[in-house]
Amino acid sequence: MNLEKISLDNLEIENPFKLIGNDWMLITAGNESQFNTMTASWGGLGVLWNKKVSFCFVRPQRFTFEFMEKNNYYSLSFYDSEYKDSLRICGTTSGREVNKVEEAGLTPCFESSAPYFEESKLVLICKKLYAQFIDQKCMIDPKLELNYKEKDYHKMYVGEIIECMVKK
Repeated sequence: MNLEKISLDNLEIENPFKLIGNDWMLITAGNESQFNTMTASWGGLGVLWNKKVSFCFVRPQRFTFEFMEKNNYYSLSFYDSEYKDSLRICGTTSGREVNKVEEAGLTPCFESSAPYFEESKLVLICKKLYAQFIDQKCMIDPKLELNYKEKDYHKMYVGEIIECMVKK
């Protein structure tokens, strides 16, 4: 395998706004018998409740939502630019209808609490701490509502980062 575990204290990453917003990430949950992944460009990393955390957002109609709800762990994985088409496939096809992991040419790994992919340059394994739907009543800027024409508000998941792996 081309990934090695490191301490979060030793993690050196590129600009997180580029890493998540421009380069995208995969959110993956489930187990070896059944899992799903989706491409995401919303989320973040930081410190909350004295823990190193990630936060990500999943709409309820996404197949990955079912796996996020059923499992206590998820992974966020990040890729070099050569995998942009793979991430595009994972973001535009449904795991309900096709084996998008196979179609994207990714290799699933199950050595941790959540599935991830061998092709990753960075993997964060996260234990769910908190989850809540975005509440329109709490939106201060009314323009945010433009992201929800169908009123299909994301659910936000906050997870403690319990494991970190980087490309060797």
